[in-house]
Amino acid sequence: MIDSSINPNIDRIALRLKTIPESPGVYQHLDADGKVIYVGKARNLQRRVSSYFSHYDDKSPKIKMLVRSVCDIRVTVVATEVDALLLENSLIKRYQPRYNSMLKDDKSYPYLCITDEEYPRLLYTRRHNIKGQYFGPYPNGRILRELQDIIRSLFQYRTCDHMGKRPCMKHQIGLCGAPCAGLQSREDYLSTIENIRRILKGDFGDILDQMKRQMYAAAEELRFEDADAIKRKLHLLEEYQSRSTVVDTRVADVDVVAILSDERYAYVSFLRVKHGAIIYSICNEIKKQLDESDAELLATAIPSYHQQSQSTAPEVILPFAVPDLPEEYLKQTYEPKGDRRKLLDLAFRNVESYQKQCRHQRALTQGDAAPQAVKTLERLQRALQLPTMPMEIECFDNSNIQGAYPVAGMVRFSAGKPNRNEYRKFNIKTVEGPDDYASMAEVIQRRYSRLSTEGKPLPDLLIVDGGEGQMHVARQVIVDQLHLNIPIAGLAKDDRHRTNEMLRFNERGEIAVVGLKPTDAVFHLMEQIQNEVHRFAITFHKDKRSKGTLRTALTDIPGIGDKTAHDLLLRFGSVKQIGLQTLDDLSAAIGPAKAQLVYDHLHRT
Repeated sequence: MIDSSINPNIDRIALRLKTIPESPGVYQHLDADGKVIYVGKARNLQRRVSSYFSHYDDKSPKIKMLVRSVCDIRVTVVATEVDALLLENSLIKRYQPRYNSMLKDDKSYPYLCITDEEYPRLLYTRRHNIKGQYFGPYPNGRILRELQDIIRSLFQYRTCDHMGKRPCMKHQIGLCGAPCAGLQSREDYLSTIENIRRILKGDFGDILDQMKRQMYAAAEELRFEDADAIKRKLHLLEEYQSRSTVVDTRVADVDVVAILSDERYAYVSFLRVKHGAIIYSICNEIKKQLDESDAELLATAIPSYHQQSQSTAPEVILPFAVPDLPEEYLKQTYEPKGDRRKLLDLAFRNVESYQKQCRHQRALTQGDAAPQAVKTLERLQRALQLPTMPMEIECFDNSNIQGAYPVAGMVRFSAGKPNRNEYRKFNIKTVEGPDDYASMAEVIQRRYSRLSTEGKPLPDLLIVDGGEGQMHVARQVIVDQLHLNIPIAGLAKDDRHRTNEMLRFNERGEIAVVGLKPTDAVFHLMEQIQNEVHRFAITFHKDKRSKGTLRTALTDIPGIGDKTAHDLLLRFGSVKQIGLQTLDDLSAAIGPAKAQLVYDHLHRT
């Protein structure tokens, strides 16, 4: 890491580097005046941005000048590497940064267009001067040309500028159905175009399955060249699937806003989207003054973003309705679907990442975490090879007696300390009998599907109180079912029920043991978390079991519920004392009808 003699702002930059996520995205270097001086993209933001400020002597003169000028860093998390490329291009065109030598021209990315004609064509274009439906932008012409070749090999459609009245050579070589000569009906031709449109939108699961069947059939018939040709087409289709999140340019000009908040702060992400590409992105932290609602905060913040970005968008996409927005917004879209839903999800992922950065930075600078706790969390991050410091850790444990009264508990540690306001209790609803794996799967699915649906921040680390089996169950739910990215660790115990070892998933998806000494501060933190979640789950189980014992004595009586049983026990002290009361005494407590039920049942039994 460079020192202050090279860049006087290095302490601030070093703090920022600790909070940058290991995600694909775009980074912006800013100078002392807040001007963007360099824009870059990265598959791993943390690794790429950090590389500027290490091994200074090995850098080129241009990079050295850049490093000396950087005062602050701004990052935008995106869904894919292609999204990063498109946003980088838009930001360079917008800011014309001093140190960027590429992409300063106003050359546009290529699109595919399905023309608005009686018999539509599929055209390659870099301009929006053709009437029709556009798909793109694409990061380079090669991918687009290959996609055209795939579509051409799968479907027959016309490419001629003017339709004649007799079949041409394209029909003779099998590339066109010759609708001009009446050899293909308009309905059949439009059905073909609709299939092409589905592919361009990314909805081509049936076609992929069909191609795979053709490939396997060719291989079984020993037609290996044909099988290999189909395999190359499959590979290109799968590569096409990894393109930009937004591809339908009918989402022509919109703003997108997402917000997350806690008791003290709100975090807002604002995106400008034009012709399917992100052209502007910013995140801000807002300190609450009067316990304002999210809608009230957005009503104040959005006009500022609207003006700052020089937005001309007639539509704003929001997570909920917001009153009193600028008159330029002719439409508010909340609870969106389709491509607009993808945009809002991207904004939420971005603001979630920004919230974590702000929280981590505040914990490191304002005493939310003691220096020793920060060192412990940094050691834990290195031990588990986590993308960010685990400021928020959640841990689960099950509790039951031979399957009776099954429950689970979850504890959260924030900045290395118990955050009891975030503890959660779970009654197991779908599992019968003593099945710890199924119980763990249920509570993890319930917890994180709710957080994901509500757009709330996910923890930096999930710990299961168990060994390899529990870890595999957690990963199946988190990754395979919910498609979330939460690091998972496990805590195993020895025969004496003491914390014995910590487990993690390695790069190959295999479980590896993390070597920790019993005197290590990380070991003590893990032991504290394990003991706390076990205590919390056991206490909840005891409470439920004691309530269950009382319920079986009174609420088994038809017509008697929990409240009536509670009133009787509160008044008379025990089931035995209730059985000694007269019918009049019971009537005075719960009314004559219910008193008769209790009196008859207890005296009969």
